Amino acid sequence: MPRLFSAYVIVDWSAAAKPTTGADSIWIGVLKRDVRFRMAFESFNPSTRVEAETRLGLILDDLKKRSERALVGFDFPLGFPRGFAEALKLKGDPWRAAWDELGKRVVDKPTNVNNRFNVAAQLNRLLTDGPFPFWGAPPKDVQTTLSATKSRPHGPDDLPEFRHAELVAKGAASIWKTYYNGSVGGQAIMGIPVVRRLRTARGEAARVWPFETGFKPLTEADLAGVDVVLAEVYPSLVKPQGAAGEVKDMMQVRTLAEHFARLDEANKLGALFGPSKGTPPDVVLDAEREEGWILGAG
Repeated sequence: MPRLFSAYVIVDWSAAAKPTTGADSIWIGVLKRDVRFRMAFESFNPSTRVEAETRLGLILDDLKKRSERALVGFDFPLGFPRGFAEALKLKGDPWRAAWDELGKRVVDKPTNVNNRFNVAAQLNRLLTDGPFPFWGAPPKDVQTTLSATKSRPHGPDDLPEFRHAELVAKGAASIWKTYYNGSVGGQAIMGIPVVRRLRTARGEAARVWPFETGFKPLTEADLAGVDVVLAEVYPSLVKPQGAAGEVKDMMQVRTLAEHFARLDEANKLGALFGPSKGTPPDVVLDAEREEGWILGAG
């Protein structure tokens, strides 16, 4: 059986408010065939999200010219906990409605100056009229509806603190956390609009997993006519491999790209796009409609 993909692109994202490179910045790892048809890795370390989006567009355009299908993994949630879209009274498919809402609200300048804390505060106002469920901000960005620290625990009547996938991938942080180490909430707010634009630009040749593919094992037939599959990944699921002195972020994107390539070579990658045996039907439905899933979790 042939591979499902011929290129593997892993993106380590950042919500930084100024241009930055090196550790804790954006890293894009690309594993693809070289002129001798051997798998070769290259990395990019753009200093801003605007540069990263441009670079990703160029990478995907080049792969399309070479008729190579790409798996593109982003290390932040592509969906919110179940009930988010309904609580905001958004219309349409919950995942797409949430993406469109962020697309309207997020401002990200070429200098990396952005309004992610204002967006979190705006959403909190609509959801609870208080500093919940989003939390975390530096002192200058604290507002009536966004606190510096977590204001209270999640109760039975609140939106869940974690998605189903985060409960399976132990150690994964909640999307409601918008500042401090592991603030995937800030990364998701700034990252989802980028993924949305990349998806829109490629039309029917791109699919977002699991929202547009279904939460099921994928086969070559499922991907007929598809150039790009966009997915959520969690680099910590695989131990990074590298030499002393290498930036950990770069090691992580390379290690994960190589991991998926090995699974694909062994015809085992397709199964990762489906749920683990025994996953309840309501969990599968939540993943497909709103929450998304972490590729390889569980």
